[in-house]
Parts: sequence; C-alpha cells; structure tokens
Amino acid sequence: MTTREVAGKNITFGDDGFMLNANEWSQDVAQALATEIGITPLTDDHWRVINFCREDFMAQGDSPTLRRITKEAGVPIKELYLLFPKGPAKKVAYIAGLKKPSGCI
Repeated sequence: MTTREVAGKNITFGDDGFMLNANEWSQDVAQALATEIGITPLTDDHWRVINFCREDFMAQGDSPTLRRITKEAGVPIKELYLLFPKGPAKKVAYIAGLKKPSGCI
C-alpha cells in the first residue's frame, strides 16, 4: 500500500497499483491517471466508458469486466481497444479509480 499525490490529493493505492478508495476519485484525478498511462486527452467517448464503469461499480460492488462493458454499456470491443489500448478493462478501472477487475492478470 502506498500513498501518493495525484491532482493535488493524497490518494492511497494498493499493492496492485489501483486506488483503494473509489470515493477519493475526481475527474481531475482521472485526467492525471490517464496522462500517467499515456491516454490523453480524455474524450467524451472515454468519459462515457469511465462513467459507466463507476456507476456499475457502485451498483455491483466490483469493477466491470471487458465483456460487461461491451454488453451493458454498448461499446464495441474494437472501440474499447482504441480508447484504452492493451487491456481496456484494467486501464479504465485504473482511470476510474476502481479496484482491478476480477479475472485480470
């Protein structure tokens, strides 16, 4: 567990590198985290996926899987890979301030 400053806030991250408390998240934090992993700028399409994932997490208690994002949010898998290359479910969870999705390596 580590605490580091992101977008002017002290945020705690787990050993897997994901935020431990989704309530510490903000859009400014998302922008900073996205920049860290080379996803910039965040477009309306990015925000649509990020917001879906946060809402789904609050309802389900777990970060949505890639399959759930494509099925429930209606975002085609090819589009997800364009928006969040090389591991979209993991990257969107990271940017959205959620825990690592179950089943991700």
